[in-house]
Amino acid sequence: MYSKLWKVLLQADGNKKNTALWACTEKEKNSAAMSQSMLTGMENSAVTVLKRAIELDNDSRLQDSLVCYQEGIALLLQVLKATKDDTKKVHYRQKITNYMDRAEQIKKHLDKLKKEGKYHEQIKIPEDATGFSYEKLFKPYLDQFVTEVWVEDPYIRHVHQLYNFLRFCEMLLKGPCKVKTIHLLTSLDNSGGNSQQSSGLEEIKQSLQSYGVTLEVTHSSSIHDREIRFNNGWMIKIGRGLDYFKKTQFHIPSMTGKPHFLANIKIQSFEQDNVGKSGPIFYWLL
Repeated sequence: MYSKLWKVLLQADGNKKNTALWACTEKEKNSAAMSQSMLTGMENSAVTVLKRAIELDNDSRLQDSLVCYQEGIALLLQVLKATKDDTKKVHYRQKITNYMDRAEQIKKHLDKLKKEGKYHEQIKIPEDATGFSYEKLFKPYLDQFVTEVWVEDPYIRHVHQLYNFLRFCEMLLKGPCKVKTIHLLTSLDNSGGNSQQSSGLEEIKQSLQSYGVTLEVTHSSSIHDREIRFNNGWMIKIGRGLDYFKKTQFHIPSMTGKPHFLANIKIQSFEQDNVGKSGPIFYWLL
């Protein structure tokens, strides 16, 4: 009687162990599948970014290609770190070395051109293009040395223009620069919207203060040209200022949270040693 009871108990205990072992095995399988899925996704992202780097490189858009090479290499390094397969590790190391060599070549070439005051880059953006936000256009020219920015634009007046300036300031706060002071030179709105302009700029000023950034606003009745200067040596000449987006259409779906369509833009960038002289120039011809 007791022996039969023990057999039943032992069998039940064995079934529990087998069930626990099966559950543990399934959990490990799911975890491994999830890790492999994340690894594959990261690898695909690296491939996409590096393909873009090569395209920009071939188009002689060296500054943009350098940024993409750096981002792609960072992603590949993460893939290398997570990979268990030794053969794949060798493959990834070789790819990373090749891309790092090319990125270093581009960086040295750009540094040489900038030192000689010969840097030039041209970008053409077709009519109704999307995806060219302030971040897309300005980020390649920002670095950790940018602490002060000068904006000269006579038309920071109306609501949409104030929002454009706000978005530009927000872009600066996202890094990699560490902006402490923003100077705005604009004209005074004498068409009856002066209070709207003043209150809007004051709100932006107060908001920036909460992030440790000072906004200094000066008005000029003779200002006509648009330009933006960074204290790392870049000066940007802008045909239409920050207001290069087309007017938003009031229809469904709205453009909220999505890229706005652009007017036809031609971009050229030059850099020289000292922004206090003639400085690097970045033309937007609309």
